Parts: sequence; C-alpha cells; structure tokens
Amino acid sequence: MPLMRAENTQLLVIDLQERLMPAIAGGADVLARAGQLLHAAALLGVPALVTEQSPTKLGPTLPDLDEARLAARAATLAKTSFDACAEPAFLEAVAGDHELVLAGCEAHICVLQTALTLLAHRRRVVIVRDAVGSRRPESHQAALARLAAHGAEVVTTEMVLFEWLRTAEHPQFRAVSQLIR
Repeated sequence: MPLMRAENTQLLVIDLQERLMPAIAGGADVLARAGQLLHAAALLGVPALVTEQSPTKLGPTLPDLDEARLAARAATLAKTSFDACAEPAFLEAVAGDHELVLAGCEAHICVLQTALTLLAHRRRVVIVRDAVGSRRPESHQAALARLAAHGAEVVTTEMVLFEWLRTAEHPQFRAVSQLIR
C-alpha cells in the first residue's frame, strides 16, 4: 500500500546529537521536524527508536528532543557503525515487516547507509526530507537522490503526519495538527 499507516510504522531518529547538530545546514529545522514526528508518534502509538553515533565523542541526543522522546517512549541505542544495521540490537529493534520512517543526520552518511541496508533487506523505507540533514546542502541533495534511486520513498513531515491520521475525524487530529502550526 503506498500510503503510510500508523499501525504499521516504526519511526527511526538517527544521530541528532549535541556536537553534530550545530554543523548541520538548517539544523534547527531538522530538529523541529524530528520533534514533530516524535510527538505525533507518541500521540498515535507509533513505536520509535533513537540512535546515537559514538555518544562519548558526539554527545547525547539534543535535549530539545527529550520531551518528545519520553512521550514516544523511544528507546535509545548507541552505535559506532555509520550503518545502524551493523548493530545487532538495532536489527532486533526493527525486526518485522513494518515500514520504517527515517529522520536524522547525516543524510549522506548514517541515514544513507542505514536506509540502503534496510532496502537491501527488502524493507519499506521512507525518508523524511525535511527531517534529515547534512553539513552541506549538496550532500543532502545527493543522499536523497541516491536513496530514491534505490527505492526509498522521499516525503515531508506533513505527508507522514496526515497519512498516519488518514482523516480529520481521527481522535488525535487536533493534537497532531497543532504540532505543525
């Protein structure tokens, strides 16, 4: 089914960390969109997972996401490999056939490598273009083009939120709508 369904989705937020985010082009917007996705996941019962690349070197996930992470009950997984799939705990956390919605940094490194491996495992991968970032815009653009060429769907935060809702009659419509105002 081409439309995303909240009941068959897992949100993955990759490496939005203290020492990395100040270098990301449009980093504040990427962080805000990731926060919206985490809050919506909490409201709609979408499981979420947060990764941290070498947290002793790059620091923890930014505290701006703490409230949303707690609301979504998102587990946090430390990793050293750029491809999160190289971590057995990550593969266990994403096991199943649900679709995977990815946000995070950097688009051309950790997001790209993780997504390409998930695609190789025949998973449906959805990249949220306004919730992924890179230090340089051309790296961001190249990553999105490469991911799309390999079968990832490239969407926006609002596309995810409103596909998860499906209808203005959804009991969480008002709360999710408030996230993007």
